[in-house]
Amino acid sequence: MLKEILGKKIIIFDGALGTMLQEKQKLGQDTSLVSIEDPDFLEAIHLKYLEANADVITTNTFGANSYKLESAKYTLTEVINASIDVAKSALSKHNKKDKFLAYDIGPIGQLLKPFGALEFDEAYLMFKEQVLLAKDKVDLFIIETMSDVYELKAAILAVKENSTLPVFSSMSFESDERTLMGTDVESYANIATNLGVDAVGVNCSLGPKELKKIVFKLLESTNLPILVQPNAGLPCFKDGKTCYNVGIDEYVKIMEEFALAGVSIVGGCCGTNPEYIKKLSEKCKNIKLIRPKNLVKTKASSSQMTIEIGERPIVCGERVNPTGKKLLREALQNQDFDYVIHEAISQEKAGANILDVNVGASGIDEISTLPKVMKLIQEVVMLPLQLDSANYEALEKSARYYNGIPIINSVNGKQESMDKVFPIVKKYGTLVIALTLDGSDLPKNAFERELIAEKIITEAKKYDIPEERIIVDCLVLTASAQQAEVIETLNAVRNIKAKYKVKTALGISNVSFGLPNRNLLNKTFLVSALANSLDLAIINPLDNEMMDAISAFNVLYNKDLNASEYIAKQTNEIIEKKDNSNLSLYEIIKQGLKEEASKSVKELLKTMAPLDIINEILIKALDEIGSLYESKKIFLPQLILSAEATKEAFAVIQKEFVSKDEKKGPIILVTVEGDIHDIGKNIVKVVLESYGYKVIDLGKDVKAEKVIEAYKTYKPKAIGLSALMTTTVESMKKTIFMLKQIKDVCPIIVGGAVLTSEYAKEINADHYCKDAISTVKLLEKIL
Repeated sequence: MLKEILGKKIIIFDGALGTMLQEKQKLGQDTSLVSIEDPDFLEAIHLKYLEANADVITTNTFGANSYKLESAKYTLTEVINASIDVAKSALSKHNKKDKFLAYDIGPIGQLLKPFGALEFDEAYLMFKEQVLLAKDKVDLFIIETMSDVYELKAAILAVKENSTLPVFSSMSFESDERTLMGTDVESYANIATNLGVDAVGVNCSLGPKELKKIVFKLLESTNLPILVQPNAGLPCFKDGKTCYNVGIDEYVKIMEEFALAGVSIVGGCCGTNPEYIKKLSEKCKNIKLIRPKNLVKTKASSSQMTIEIGERPIVCGERVNPTGKKLLREALQNQDFDYVIHEAISQEKAGANILDVNVGASGIDEISTLPKVMKLIQEVVMLPLQLDSANYEALEKSARYYNGIPIINSVNGKQESMDKVFPIVKKYGTLVIALTLDGSDLPKNAFERELIAEKIITEAKKYDIPEERIIVDCLVLTASAQQAEVIETLNAVRNIKAKYKVKTALGISNVSFGLPNRNLLNKTFLVSALANSLDLAIINPLDNEMMDAISAFNVLYNKDLNASEYIAKQTNEIIEKKDNSNLSLYEIIKQGLKEEASKSVKELLKTMAPLDIINEILIKALDEIGSLYESKKIFLPQLILSAEATKEAFAVIQKEFVSKDEKKGPIILVTVEGDIHDIGKNIVKVVLESYGYKVIDLGKDVKAEKVIEAYKTYKPKAIGLSALMTTTVESMKKTIFMLKQIKDVCPIIVGGAVLTSEYAKEINADHYCKDAISTVKLLEKIL
């Protein structure tokens, strides 16, 4: 029933549960337990939203996962069943048709590897556990308030693999139009859309005004129904209670603007209540919906970057492939992945847009090695990847663990290949390279290549894979042996592009095999292929002549406006291209290479004093990373990896030369009572430790009395208090009040998603820090 109206009319979701629970002073820890301990109160909230004309109410299960409830007095099954039963009871009493129940899935509360301790499979199982308990009792699943698109992927897969119900996804964005983990709107939309969700949305963290740019970018980035559930503005603190700065009329006016622009699912998050939803329904219910009609585009994504194939030539770096590369093959066989990582980094710096990853060589287990190498590369480069293997199991495993939407290389016209590869492409939303091969003999001319391409495209449609997700490789043959057929490849590229909506790819360097001056042939063939509508050039990006040829082509074919990129390149205003086989410690820290950091420090200690390494290299590298983070040139994952690499370096120095007493601090960090979200605190801890601070981590959900006790025990130089939820800021205020009773107590710093500098003043904190880097800068200043 829901799918019949989805995208055809405006659907009204409910508003915040937390806001309503706060009125009865239910702290953050207890919100999911209210379903058992006070079901009548919770049912009354659901009924108020139904009476406000909400079409969909959500279960009180935002925090109902096995991690958050590990020390609760009720089991996960008890909490989920009670939450669903209360909501269904409200629906029954309301007794109106076309009302739906959404099972609410929130973040687990831990960072996934490599930035935290949680494995992807562990996250998947926690989500699966919820899905199995709820799927027969609800109408849809909503995965909301996600800040990590990798965690979102685990949740989407858990729902789609264990249920046939609709699934909506919703992420929370910061004011810089990226999530906490650095995902931009276009990448999120591409990932969620191609993973097969039924609606894509945003919620929480910001008010409707602050979400405007994000919402309109989302409308441009997908044709799926769009869900928008903002906060009622930004939080403030008055008369001992949390309030929000956007009233009902202002909120509804902006939401009406969203609905008129094509947003089809509207509701509320923190600070909203049934009055907001009632007015929202009155204004939006009868708006004639305009469905997004964006052209379907060919996009590959990492978690932080999306590359569109088709607008201009795209370079796929070919160097992570052991074929014909003895050193790389030996490195893979010896599980020495540093060499591979250097190859990836050097290609990104040289200007590649996508990186091919192939580990196929004698003695290498591709099923285990390809996902491992893929994950390591994704840690250190932002570029999307092309997963290259003839092993179907290796492709499936890698596609599952890939963070984003990759390209799979490849499928061909053989039925067995299509039967194996297309289910992977469909399930994980990937792009796919399609080789124009369907037997033992190579196609002799353009027409034969076109027939095979048509066969592959037709078969893909049976899996509902659109042409735009297919990149046809028309096969480059060697001019030395098959000279007459080189032009047939170019003819096939041009003809296939003219006939279908697919894109095209070629491995350029094959053309020159066996001939002298290969670079000249490669460059000439590349430009010829680009002129015949080639989209994806698989080349060595460290070959300056090849990259210059593409740069010049973009000027001559009006793809580089005002030749700005060409001019910058020719005047050396681009990133320096250099050999990264011997990275300095400074570069190692910037790239976040933990193992290399330890090795490099050990070598430097032979010639440099420990404090010189710290002051001249480590701190300077971290300061540059901090500046890049603040200017949004890198994002939280890169910051964490650099901090972790620095910790490794400090550990070596401390072990061999520095006593523990020489550390700065100590600093106490704590997530306050009632709040079980400690991701932000943990990030601050990692960064502080990377700067040489000793950190006393008291954990999450910590009573004020325990903080006082820790202060007396450790005599810290500063205390950092964290809170994610508005309902726990009162606990923070109480903790600060008790600490201020101590004479000459150290500075108290507060932070968290709901805090602002004004909010911090109102609860009598000494300082407010918005993130880990600002915390470091503050401590350096005040200590």
